[in-house]
Amino acid sequence: MRSLVSIHPRAILRMRLYRSFCSVYLLAVHIGRQCAVRRRLFVACLALLGVTGVAQSRFDDIGKISPSGPDWARGGRLLFIGDSITDMKWGRNEADRNHYLGHSYVFLIAARLQTEYPKAEYEFFNRGKSGNTVGELRERWLKDAVGMKPDVLSILIGVNDVGRACRAGKMVDLGRWEADYRWILDASRKANPDLKIVLLDPFVLPVGRLQGEAAWEAWSGECTKLRAIIKRLANEYQAIHLLTQEVFDRASERSDASHWIWDGVHPLPQGHELIARRWIKTVWR
Repeated sequence: MRSLVSIHPRAILRMRLYRSFCSVYLLAVHIGRQCAVRRRLFVACLALLGVTGVAQSRFDDIGKISPSGPDWARGGRLLFIGDSITDMKWGRNEADRNHYLGHSYVFLIAARLQTEYPKAEYEFFNRGKSGNTVGELRERWLKDAVGMKPDVLSILIGVNDVGRACRAGKMVDLGRWEADYRWILDASRKANPDLKIVLLDPFVLPVGRLQGEAAWEAWSGECTKLRAIIKRLANEYQAIHLLTQEVFDRASERSDASHWIWDGVHPLPQGHELIARRWIKTVWR
């Protein structure tokens, strides 16, 4: 009599792998006289089944952080500055510890690092301002950047320059844009020659307001030009360069672009998590 229940071939394979795992582990328990031996064999069994591989592929953008943290960052002041992507409604009243970092990638980075290193005495500051262009960033730079006396300076700027230009049917004035960016970097380097600088690329995805072909080509084309400038500046100022557009492009291969960014420009929570993971992986190593 034929069985009414059809078992999927993958289920059969899983059961066989599970039986193999149990057999190998029981053998390890039998022959291993020390706990360390059994633990090593146990991990090897998991690796055989691909368990560790799954975990690694799922969280490969987190990276590994040195247990003690980098020497240059201990007791350091970390300043994040830029536009609305950084801002995310950080509390202007720093006495309000519930909201003082906002809810962007800055919050996620601070949470992770202060959990990993509770005795490192890091100080995190958010000085993002919604709508800012690089020129407007320059106007407030002495107060909101130099005056904060950071040890680590992280900058994400450019998408508003692109947006204003594209909405006006124009292109970004690249010469002026680069000059303003150089000015803020020069001012910070002069104030602190040992300052560690992190430059993030502006990024966009073809969703929301950028779904149309014309809008996407205009915005992505201008962002590409700004990223080339940032790459050059990062090399000249010995800054760490975060390829954030690449991060979102890779993520969009695994899931629809609208899963990460809702309007073409602003990341959803999971998009901010992508930035935070790459920032930690790149800067803290």
